[in-house]
Amino acid sequence: MTLTPKTTDEDKRRDSKRDDAHLDGFGPLPVALETELRKLEQAFTVDTAKLKEISLHFENELRKGLSRVSRCLLPSPPSSPHSDESDSEDYFGFQTEEGNLPMNPTWVLGWPSGRETGEYLTLDLGGTKLRICWVTLSDRNNEPIVDQEIYQIPEHYKAGEAEQLWSFLANSIADFVQDRELEPDEGTVLPLGFTFSYPAVQEYIDHGVLHTWTKGWDIKGVEGHDVAGQLRQAIRRKGLPIDIVALMNDTTGAMIASAYHDPETIIGAITGPGCNACYMENCGSISKLDGHSLPANLPMAINCEYGAFDNEHLVLPRTEYDVAIDEESPRPGEQAFEKMSAGMYCSEIFRQIVLDLWTRKLVFKGQSATKLKVPYVLDIDFMFDLEEDFSHKLSKTRMLLRSVLQLDANDAELLFCRHIVEIINTRSTRLSTCGVSAICRKKDIKSGHVAADAVMASRPRLKARWAQALGEVLDWPQDREHDPIIMTVARDGSGVGAAVISAMTLQRIADGDLTGVKQK
Repeated sequence: MTLTPKTTDEDKRRDSKRDDAHLDGFGPLPVALETELRKLEQAFTVDTAKLKEISLHFENELRKGLSRVSRCLLPSPPSSPHSDESDSEDYFGFQTEEGNLPMNPTWVLGWPSGRETGEYLTLDLGGTKLRICWVTLSDRNNEPIVDQEIYQIPEHYKAGEAEQLWSFLANSIADFVQDRELEPDEGTVLPLGFTFSYPAVQEYIDHGVLHTWTKGWDIKGVEGHDVAGQLRQAIRRKGLPIDIVALMNDTTGAMIASAYHDPETIIGAITGPGCNACYMENCGSISKLDGHSLPANLPMAINCEYGAFDNEHLVLPRTEYDVAIDEESPRPGEQAFEKMSAGMYCSEIFRQIVLDLWTRKLVFKGQSATKLKVPYVLDIDFMFDLEEDFSHKLSKTRMLLRSVLQLDANDAELLFCRHIVEIINTRSTRLSTCGVSAICRKKDIKSGHVAADAVMASRPRLKARWAQALGEVLDWPQDREHDPIIMTVARDGSGVGAAVISAMTLQRIADGDLTGVKQK
């Protein structure tokens, strides 16, 4: 196992001096701003005891999500010409007596062997862009070859109709295939792995019913329908020789792609646009699948969809800004954990705080707040760019505030913005360990690698905070020389991960194992 040296107190003091060197020359904050900063620190601090309380509740929710679930028919959805022929029969939801975590079975059975090979088409729908890849797998010891194209999704599609979405995807696939002159062998079709990064309930690996849109999307005619079936119909209308082999979430893809190269991978985690984790669970512990007669020791990847953790607001320490973000979101009352820990919401919290202080004439007095008043005007990178600004007297921060928000900051405002960025990012990072620690306790995982997206894993300051908080929750010895569980940068989940899962599925089918496969 690869081990990471423990960060000592002396290391922390040395790093602190180095990190703060760029702040030399700043005077103390004005009393009013210092008072506000102390209030924010108090509101956003999550101490060890609170982390443990949240993690314990998280573990209980994980168990509920795996267990007492009943399948129930819901009112018939509006008819859609883009639905699969069996779509109406698949419109169902899961209800539990308590709890919010779907804990969706993915029908990805077991870890990759590392010997998966072949060429695969992959499609990733999960944010502002559509990504299509042609992936060539050799084996674990060779880097996959990925030929990709990025397509910008028109903003108005995110609140449009199903037809717009699926036609756009099918047309983009057609362009990609034509440009690269991809053709299947005679009598076959090109295998497609579809990464769909929204909560979907799967009864099969090539099927998934959208439970609810997240990340600000709200396209009509998709919720309650089989998204793989809708895309399959759009592909058929285009006459493309392509079939969907596997549907997966980006988190599942990231975990499998990472495990393909790194057998010590134990969990896949996403902290950027959304918030989620995936891990392997023995089918014997997934009681909601009891009717499938699966071997008890058969491992299946579970897509936790734990951005919905604590929608009842029982343990998460929400601030007035968290409440405002929830109430102003397209789906109030949903994705409570995601709205407090995911990167895209951290930037929005920063905007809300600065706008509040501008309204009270404590910062940027006399300046226009036109840009500052625009919700989600700040992207994920904005927060990290500010915290990782080590330029003299925060000159890069000054430039960013001017270029993005059209605000000219004085020294006190620069320093204040830097401090609140650190406060928000620290809370986000510490909260993100609660789900991972809950999985580790539930599965009695003592060591391994958590494959996380680059939003956190590629940033040393955030990664160090994460390790510190995880150690607090799991009671790692203070005198340890190494951290037993470390964060690694996740591999390409929507490209390589989708290809590996497609390869695993096709191999199972070739071996005569049709468990969890709908399109026989």
